[in-house]
Amino acid sequence: METKLKKAHNLYLENRSGLKLTGVTDVDSFDEDTVTAYTDYGCLTVNGSQLHVEELNLDSGLLEITGEVVALVYSSKTEKSKGIFKRLFQ
Repeated sequence: METKLKKAHNLYLENRSGLKLTGVTDVDSFDEDTVTAYTDYGCLTVNGSQLHVEELNLDSGLLEITGEVVALVYSSKTEKSKGIFKRLFQ
């Protein structure tokens, strides 16, 4: 059985207005109120207002967000769900 090595994940929140994440493997969606990012440690949903993705680099795993951060919520899901067509034709 092969064990997947987890990518290091850190979160830096500065004055609830600047958020820097490392270890990001994918971003599902983002708008002014919500950003949904995936890490090897779970799905992170960032809620707030006037959120803006300043930088996204999936090669290095970096995600930087500005705006007012109201909540950070983790779930255990580490990958976004595959659509029905991807599941059928895989």
